[in-house]
Amino acid sequence: MRGPRVLPTLDEVDTGDHVCHLLDRSDDVIDRSRAFVADGALHGDKVVIVGPAPRTESEFAPLVLDPARLQGSLLSAVRREAAAADREGFRSLRVLHHVIPGSRADRDGEWLRSELDLEEFAADTGAMVVCAYSGADWDLPALQQISCVHPHHLGSRPVSPAFRVYRTEHEGWTVTGTVDSDGAVAFGTILCALLAHTPTVRLRCQTLDFFDAAGMSALTDAARHLPDRKVILEGTNETVRLTWKLSGFAVPDVPVVIAL
Repeated sequence: MRGPRVLPTLDEVDTGDHVCHLLDRSDDVIDRSRAFVADGALHGDKVVIVGPAPRTESEFAPLVLDPARLQGSLLSAVRREAAAADREGFRSLRVLHHVIPGSRADRDGEWLRSELDLEEFAADTGAMVVCAYSGADWDLPALQQISCVHPHHLGSRPVSPAFRVYRTEHEGWTVTGTVDSDGAVAFGTILCALLAHTPTVRLRCQTLDFFDAAGMSALTDAARHLPDRKVILEGTNETVRLTWKLSGFAVPDVPVVIAL
């Protein structure tokens, strides 16, 4: 069963993992990720590095895809690489994604959509994706959203809202933890990004502990953000269902369905 976990090192990355790797200001992304890249040869995986090109003398230079020169979206590029890996007899695809402010994925919040695409890609194909962020380059709201859409984290879990949204099956996502006032904005932003690409979002809530008033308002606002959209919550516990009803959200004009 795919689910959130903290990895002690990048050696522990497994198929289908989508890992958040927060770097210090002085860290070099290639040096800190060398084990993940090198393990590709050990396990028979094809390796792709998405990000600024390293020094020309680097042994990893031939593996780099410059995000500024991609034809189409990042998702299209990694899907092409995954298809090539399958044809060429590799076990799987390893993607090291060095995300920097000002890149294509950062414009107009596109980086969040890109991360959701990579989460879906990793879960559906079994590819291994490590997303490296320098914490000094991103503000706190962005870092919170970054953390929430990665089910796997390297080392100590970063300070973030106490929930995760991650892919668990085709056409379905899981929300786990607690969505409260600290995470309501991040949760609403993530839902809006999902609903912008599909009219109905299914959230499996078996591991959702609680929504507070701010979390429920964020859910309602996101569902109403665009016309003809709907959110289906599956497997909510009795506390969530009762709180939703008593708070006045269980009305016809709120496009949220609470399903058992």
